[in-house]
Amino acid sequence: MPDHIYKKIEIVGSSPNGLEEAVQNALARAKKTVRNMRWFEVTETRGCIDEGKISEWQVTLKIGFTLEE
Repeated sequence: MPDHIYKKIEIVGSSPNGLEEAVQNALARAKKTVRNMRWFEVTETRGCIDEGKISEWQVTLKIGFTLEE
């Protein structure tokens, strides 16, 4: 069985509709250029306020992926 070696990157996703969609948006974009993604960790959450209301959610993710041989 090969060793499981991972590399981590950090990205920020956003959405006006909530935290889960912000995560999904970040992962969908990362999938275009990052192969072998295995896990993610939400390290920060924040939002933008416009006229006293939430206008956008932002999440910072660490994504772990396996390295290719």
